Amino acid sequence: MEFLSVVIPAHNEAPRLGAVLERLPKALAHIPHEIIVVDDGSTDGTGDVAAGYGVTVIRNPYSKGYGGALKTGVRKAKGEWVLFLDADGQHDPGELAPILENADNADMVIGARQGESLKKAGRPIGRRILHWLAEYLTECKIPDLNSGLRLVRRQLVLDNLSLLPNGFSFSTTLTMALLKAGDTVVFVPVNVEPREGSSSRVRIVRDGLRTLLLMIRIITLFNPLKVFLPVSCVLWIVGFAYLIEDLIRVMNIPDGAVLLITSGVIVFFFGILADQISTLRREGERK
Repeated sequence: MEFLSVVIPAHNEAPRLGAVLERLPKALAHIPHEIIVVDDGSTDGTGDVAAGYGVTVIRNPYSKGYGGALKTGVRKAKGEWVLFLDADGQHDPGELAPILENADNADMVIGARQGESLKKAGRPIGRRILHWLAEYLTECKIPDLNSGLRLVRRQLVLDNLSLLPNGFSFSTTLTMALLKAGDTVVFVPVNVEPREGSSSRVRIVRDGLRTLLLMIRIITLFNPLKVFLPVSCVLWIVGFAYLIEDLIRVMNIPDGAVLLITSGVIVFFFGILADQISTLRREGERK
């Protein structure tokens, strides 16, 4: 690895950011690198703390969101590889070695939280469903879908930039985009420390709704037919069962059966159309 760009998105992380920046240079001492802290509209002096450590500081005039901050950092990065690292101290820079060592064999290396570490990070029911959905759509085992610790080729992020949202689902979408494109994604077990204080960016109801919308978005972006086809099959089975039962019993074609069968046909062809659009869009993004 000739040169590495470390991108750290930070929103009101002044109390925790200093500890991360103090340990990071030692962990990367053997690699030419730059450290970019994106101060995402902080109001607590986060950018000033970062500047005190001599790193590159980019100050967003307002909060663009977690993904928006990462996009800003990637655009300014100079390295072939970018390392995404959270600013809240959950990731130990001392654990970066195995992630960096896998760069030669992968297009993206993700620090996958394991066991107790994953429990500390929390996995609400919505995220569990999202995790299952992601594995179903990609047909890949995904130990950690949205880990904030990851090493990825910068060009791959730029190629998919228009697909990646500005919120927390940036990591989830990037993981699925690369898996669906056939890029090599490697997962390396890591531990995380409990976050001190509460996150100013996470709200249960708001993020629950966003997770639901993300599920719908992921389905339509990456493998819509794999969802629409089972739904249409269920409608056909129920519709024909209803039709046959009514024909045998009263020799009548019920309106409900016709509606179910017709709905199944509509859902099927809508899935075909969505799948074609999804494929063409992904191909266009990678050109």
